[in-house]
Amino acid sequence: MKQYLVLSSAVIMLLSSCGSSNTNNGVALGEKRAALEKLKTEKGNLDEQIKKMEGEISLMDPANSNAQKAKLISVQTLQLANFDHFIELQGKIDAENTSIITPRGAPGQVKAIFVQKGSYVKKGQLLLKLDDAIVRQNVAAALQGIESIKTQLAFAKNIYQRQKNLWDQNIGSEVQLITAKNNVATLENQLKATEENVKVIQEQLNTTNVVSDVDGVANEVNIRVGEIFQGMSALGMAQIKIVNNSLLKVVGNIPENYLANVSKGAPVETLVQDLNKTFSGKLTFVGASIDPLSRGFIVEAKLPSDPLIKPNQIALMKIKDYTAASAISIPISTLQNDETGKFVMLASTEAGKLVARKRSVIIGLINGEMLEVKSGLKAGDVLVTAGFQSLYEGQSLTIK
Repeated sequence: MKQYLVLSSAVIMLLSSCGSSNTNNGVALGEKRAALEKLKTEKGNLDEQIKKMEGEISLMDPANSNAQKAKLISVQTLQLANFDHFIELQGKIDAENTSIITPRGAPGQVKAIFVQKGSYVKKGQLLLKLDDAIVRQNVAAALQGIESIKTQLAFAKNIYQRQKNLWDQNIGSEVQLITAKNNVATLENQLKATEENVKVIQEQLNTTNVVSDVDGVANEVNIRVGEIFQGMSALGMAQIKIVNNSLLKVVGNIPENYLANVSKGAPVETLVQDLNKTFSGKLTFVGASIDPLSRGFIVEAKLPSDPLIKPNQIALMKIKDYTAASAISIPISTLQNDETGKFVMLASTEAGKLVARKRSVIIGLINGEMLEVKSGLKAGDVLVTAGFQSLYEGQSLTIK
């Protein structure tokens, strides 16, 4: 203790010297601050030495360290267990069979509506009828053209047959026979072309029937008779949107620095907080490119059909990107730092007494409130989980 008295005397003399210098000689403020920092450093060293000395005395003089002076703590015996790390991100629920209905042909004026908002529709069901007057006229004209060509073809065939009969009797010229035959062939080709043209026009007529391409619910019907149907309104809204909730998925965007850690098939837990439901699954899709704006990549996981889950709901995705078998993990709150690095306090039984021991550790990843310890601890170590903040090496302990 003599060295402490000498050091304390030096501290007092330094303080007196600083005060006297300020009064008599006007020492600069910077010198006073430097002196104060020096005192704080010396005080910290003294406190550390006192703690160390108290621990040594406690070990050398058990009688002096009685039960009343033992520090009250809580402990946890460490065990080997699997340690998992998850990437947590916000996702959005989407339906795989969501369809924005668009006309198969050109946009057209709506003449009739056969669907209401909220009604269930089946694939192929008629939703709208567009104006088809001009197309019908084209079909009628094309059909009349076919009948005219058929009449001409029948006449041409009759002429050819008559000319051929005369030629067989050595009457008439070969040019007349060839001309009659060519007329028949020309009209036959014309008939085929007109029939194909009629098929095209009839298909155009069919495009005025707007049908659903999926089963589902008409979630949006933003169109009225007389308006032009083109799929999207001038404001960018879907005029008819069909949603099928039987095939749902959750979609998230992961920062690019996790690209090497995430792959298709990785386990994922999806928490729909509004419903307080968690669904387990695997990633079914991992984006192959980085979005230049978000600097992330898209991941998807399928969800089971649930009537309470709706597209565009927010969900929390927890994607497992790391697992360590037979690992040691500790509560993150028990980790401490000093000038030598990271450490924890252990409770060690020595000579029938429970004493504190400092143990340096190398840490790994964090999972919630738990921290992976790469080295420094082993199974069976007794970790101090409460009351560890002011412990010193060798201090006597008692468990709550």
